[in-house]
Amino acid sequence: MEVLNLYACLGGNRYLWDNCEVTAVELDPELAKLYQERFPNDKVIVADAHQYLLDHYQEFDFIWSSPPCPTHSRARFWGHGRNGKFPIYPDLKLYQEIIFLKHHATDNQKWIVENVIPYYEPLIPAQEIDRHLYWSNFRLTKPKQTRKAGVCQGMDEVNRLSEFHDYDFRKYNGEQPLAKIARNLVDYEVGKHIFDIARGIYKANNANQTELF
Repeated sequence: MEVLNLYACLGGNRYLWDNCEVTAVELDPELAKLYQERFPNDKVIVADAHQYLLDHYQEFDFIWSSPPCPTHSRARFWGHGRNGKFPIYPDLKLYQEIIFLKHHATDNQKWIVENVIPYYEPLIPAQEIDRHLYWSNFRLTKPKQTRKAGVCQGMDEVNRLSEFHDYDFRKYNGEQPLAKIARNLVDYEVGKHIFDIARGIYKANNANQTELF
C-alpha cells in the first residue's frame, strides 16, 4: 500500500504499520527530523500538509490526516481567560479536508481524518475511539480495548506519555511544548487497528480486480 501520513508529528498512529510505503508530511523541521530517525524507511517531506493533500491525494491508496486540534479542543475552551488564552476561531481546515476527501477520493482510496473531541457538536458526524474522533470512507470498529485513557491526567505527564508511546519526547528541541506533542499522538494500537481494517479492504479490492481480469 502507498500511504500518505499527514501532520505526521512523531508517528504515533504509524508506529505498528508494516508492509507499506509511507510518505509523511510534517511542517515542523525538528519533528520531521525525529520522525525520519524513528522511521528511516519512510519518505519524509517538510511541507504544509493541507496543501500537500490537495496536490497529491490521488497518488495514494490510504490517507491518514491529523490536522491541528488546539482550536477545537475542550481543554483550550475551558481555559479561556487563563494563562493568556482568549477565544479564537476554530480552524475549519479540519472540515475542509473531510469534505474534500469525501467527494474527491476514489472508491479504491481509503482515508481517515482524526481529531480531538471538540467543545462543540461536530459539524460532521464522526466515530469516537479513545478520546479522538475519526471520519472515514469505510466502516470502523472499536478495538477490544484502548490503552490511553487516564495516561494524560496528573503530574509528570511527559514521562508517562514517553513510556506509553515507547518514545523519549525530550529528544525534541523545537519550539512547541513537549506536553502538547506527547498528548496529541494517537495510541499506536488504535492506529494499527484502523490501518489493518483499511489494508483488509485494500487486499479484498485487489483480489476482486484480479479475479475480474
